[in-house]
Amino acid sequence: MAWNVFKYCTALRGLGSFMVILVLGIVGATYYAVVIVNYGPAIQNGGFETAKALFVLFCFHFLLVMLLWSYFAVVLTDPGGVPPNWMPEIDEECGETIPLTCPEFNVPALGQALPNDHSKSRVRFCKKCNDWKPPRCHHCSVCGRCILKMDHHCVWVVNCVGARNYKFFLLFLFYTFLETSLVAIALLPQFVVFFSDDEIPGSPGSLATTFLGFVLNLAFALSVLGFLIMHISLVARNITTIEAYEKKTSPKWMYDLGRRKNFEQVFGTQKLYWLIPSYSEEDLKMMPVLYGLEYPSKPDPDAQ
Repeated sequence: MAWNVFKYCTALRGLGSFMVILVLGIVGATYYAVVIVNYGPAIQNGGFETAKALFVLFCFHFLLVMLLWSYFAVVLTDPGGVPPNWMPEIDEECGETIPLTCPEFNVPALGQALPNDHSKSRVRFCKKCNDWKPPRCHHCSVCGRCILKMDHHCVWVVNCVGARNYKFFLLFLFYTFLETSLVAIALLPQFVVFFSDDEIPGSPGSLATTFLGFVLNLAFALSVLGFLIMHISLVARNITTIEAYEKKTSPKWMYDLGRRKNFEQVFGTQKLYWLIPSYSEEDLKMMPVLYGLEYPSKPDPDAQ
């Protein structure tokens, strides 16, 4: 009998608020190490030390606000589910102009019984939800439903990453990398002192927090950098993590419309909104792709 990894899905659901508390705990420990222990008191030193402390504190707080804004945007935003009574209208494999109601696809009309064998139909169907699946939609065993343009289920954000919160997830990675890199650089001089013969001022608790803050943030910066680079490459090709795994042997991808258009499908067309976890009203009105049900594609991938 094959090993079923999905039997652990219930345990992943149980993590829930614990992961949010863990993230806030790491943020709190970092805040204490940077602001309370090191750079807050340094403001009173005068001269260059004061200027450096103010600069570090300004950058730290700005990036922290953007990080938390992006984080809770991912946590609280529904990644997108299949609307009730949704029915396919076009063939997602052949292009946007071939209707799925032709005999080749054997698609029942609304209210008719669904076919018993969905494996022979080019229309995608979810046997767990017992419903049709829009293009690029996948079933999440942790959430227990189909997610539009599902990328993956992330335990850190206690949510699926899909069509409607993927941008927020990428910004969370981006600001996490910048924040953790800043903290690692800011605490590096204090970390180096631990290995010198000089006497280190401060209580044991504050010294331990500084040491732990540097190590944690350096580790997060390096790990998030790799993850961020991977997702940048996915956005450039307009492909999700799941799609990249499923179609890793195929050199062509029907939704790859060029790097700029691929980027705009995730971040929108308004440059002022690219670095904040939100979309402009104009993009929400003019870009159906942001809702996760319609995706422009190449009319003939084999001809490209």
